[in-house]
Amino acid sequence: MTDDVWKRDEIQSPCIKICVVHPEARICTGCYRSIDEIRDWSKMTNDERAEIMNALPARASKLVKRRGGRGARLNRG
Repeated sequence: MTDDVWKRDEIQSPCIKICVVHPEARICTGCYRSIDEIRDWSKMTNDERAEIMNALPARASKLVKRRGGRGARLNRG
């Protein structure tokens, strides 16, 4: 028996399994991809994926974190 595993020569998804879409930015707060990018990921070329991967770090700063959720809003009055 061999331990050879077939692998694709492609860029892996940046998904970290925290799939929550930011309501204003419309990007996933886990991987920073847009809904369209997530949907189309498996159909993209390596060049398209690489371009998105390079853009992801800059997207993190666009997200304004909500602090306290519904409870904090109710307490603020």
